[in-house]
Amino acid sequence: MLKPRPALYGSLDCIVVDGGDSPSIPVVLCHGYGAPGTDLAGLAFEWMSLLGEDAGRFRFIFPAAPLTLAELGMPDGRAWWPINMAQLAESIQASRFSDMHEHEPDGITEARESLCKAIAEIKAELGGESTQLVLGGFSQGAMLTLDATLRGPIDPPSLLLLYSGTLICKDEWEKALTRLNNTRVYQAHGTFDPILPYPSAVELSEILKNAGVKAEFHGFEGPHTIDTDSIIRTAQLLRELVAESP
Repeated sequence: MLKPRPALYGSLDCIVVDGGDSPSIPVVLCHGYGAPGTDLAGLAFEWMSLLGEDAGRFRFIFPAAPLTLAELGMPDGRAWWPINMAQLAESIQASRFSDMHEHEPDGITEARESLCKAIAEIKAELGGESTQLVLGGFSQGAMLTLDATLRGPIDPPSLLLLYSGTLICKDEWEKALTRLNNTRVYQAHGTFDPILPYPSAVELSEILKNAGVKAEFHGFEGPHTIDTDSIIRTAQLLRELVAESP
């Protein structure tokens, strides 16, 4: 097992953890709003433990979002785009979920472009455009990775991981769902999530399934988090990807 190391892909500072000496499949995982860039890096070691010998096929990459939240009192906090937390809380309290679903956040285009440039460099390093990709994120990171898959210049990933994300940019996303024809989607969300409501996650799940996407939805009794079952299931999906790979 190799030690984590810093790397710069595009304009994004990243933490990289290789599962072995010759990885060939990148797993790019984006953190949520307010978290440090290192927030999800520990997942690499949990997955490597579960994967055993198959871990050697993977390079786990954790980009730090480009925006600092130091001025909001979070010196280590990062964001992919600004969020008006008071406005979000008001919409949730009033059950105005449609406001959130239709909203296209200011800054999402720049975030998407930065992530896609980083992914292009990551794939080039491991073999080029045809390199298989696992992409995903938590909360705001999940929204970003789905947006990048549907509206970015990258080829859609083989596996898309959406942990505690939600539905935004609804009209634009629905127009592009055919891009997920060859992508397997794993979506998980806590039924007691006080930040991004569970019903919105269910609506996103239904949109994916109604479009014929090969999507798996896991609802769990819990808050805004990644539960243990999701970590275990993700390892199983990664192992299946290895079995299907040449």
